[in-house]
Amino acid sequence: MSLHLHLPLVVGVDGSDSSLRAVDWAADEAALRDVPLRVVFASLWERYEGTALAPELGQSSGHVTPEDILAAAVRRARRHHAGLSVTTAVVPEEPEYVLVRESRNASALVVGTRGRSGLAGALLGSVSLAVATHAHCPVVVIRGSHDNRATGGRHDRIVVGVADAPTAALRFAYEEARRRGVPLEAVRAWRCPAHESISHPLLTGEPERPHEERAAKELEAALSDAPADVELRRRTVEGPARRVLLAASEEAGLLVVGRRRPGRSGPRLGRVAHTVLHHSGCPVVVVPDAA
Repeated sequence: MSLHLHLPLVVGVDGSDSSLRAVDWAADEAALRDVPLRVVFASLWERYEGTALAPELGQSSGHVTPEDILAAAVRRARRHHAGLSVTTAVVPEEPEYVLVRESRNASALVVGTRGRSGLAGALLGSVSLAVATHAHCPVVVIRGSHDNRATGGRHDRIVVGVADAPTAALRFAYEEARRRGVPLEAVRAWRCPAHESISHPLLTGEPERPHEERAAKELEAALSDAPADVELRRRTVEGPARRVLLAASEEAGLLVVGRRRPGRSGPRLGRVAHTVLHHSGCPVVVVPDAA
């Protein structure tokens, strides 16, 4: 997968506290990649997501302009990276369309989690979910109760969910671990069908062992091209992939999952990606296979 290292990293802002926290993370990531940061405000965002502005703006929604919001975002970005190249844009369109279009020429796209009716801490906002589903580049959704820095935090490992074969998500995770100099934990979930534990004549005593061994072999096959300069930790865990990855996210700095190639009905998120986007304990990256 090409990571488009010379393209800007784009962050969407709407004046909410969650979107300004996303700016902090995006500034760190842009500095790590040595690419410009592009801050985008879609002026119809308020129509979809409400008017709960960040306290740092210091004004009611009736007195805050898009330019005020962008200026606050630029100040946040340069607070820790004074020399970072930052550009801004106000676009008078629905935010999901704007950000998906921006994703065509971005190395990655970063958004916050703000949902409707004060549910920002629990559920993903409709715009962020739409962008994660349709974007053409990796999308980072800033979740969790950890600090909102991309680097230097207490949780210094990356977790990637591994499917049956190498994917763009896995290659993205290698690059992120290398870039940050942190361990990468590759997780493969597995299940033992309930009927086998009681009815399969060859599996009495240890019905789960063939499934566990198969998962370990699939994990090794997926990691066969892992770069030597990345500290790689392999883990197979019994249970639904959604539950396994949510548990792993609580002690991670970043969780990476894949998004399958578009089918007949167009792009869609799988159940695992959908669940971790809503409930992960750390920022989540959704990487499209076609990226």
